[in-house]
Amino acid sequence: MKDLLNHPIVLGYKEANNFGRELGMEFRIVSHGEVEYKMTITEKHLATPIAAHGGSISALMDATMGVCALSEVIRENKVVSTLEMKLSFISPGLLGDTMIATAKIIKNGKRILFVEGNIRNQENKLIATASGTFNAYPASKAGFKDLKI
Repeated sequence: MKDLLNHPIVLGYKEANNFGRELGMEFRIVSHGEVEYKMTITEKHLATPIAAHGGSISALMDATMGVCALSEVIRENKVVSTLEMKLSFISPGLLGDTMIATAKIIKNGKRILFVEGNIRNQENKLIATASGTFNAYPASKAGFKDLKI
């Protein structure tokens, strides 16, 4: 949804997220509470000569579920932080593979959101699955003070 991608909190997140930029992650918001992230496995992601380090896959999943939760709470001028994440590695992400991560809100409470996600490669092979719990709080507490909302 174009309007969500131009939301001041999302724009502020994109500008501040040096970590995601360093790993080559890009996202699109499908709708409130549903996102897609992509990351192509390059040499900087590798743990072996051909396979991605689990940390890079974990980072992609955390970012995907986090932005999913964020897309749900920005209507309330809130951001999120990860409280917990359980990740299961199913198959390796290989050099040159494009990781396509998706996430959806399972339950949205007053402050706590439950999210589930999957990562597949360009051939639709399942790489990882996860569930996460996220805390929603005012954007100003994360340093987003001068946003025009």
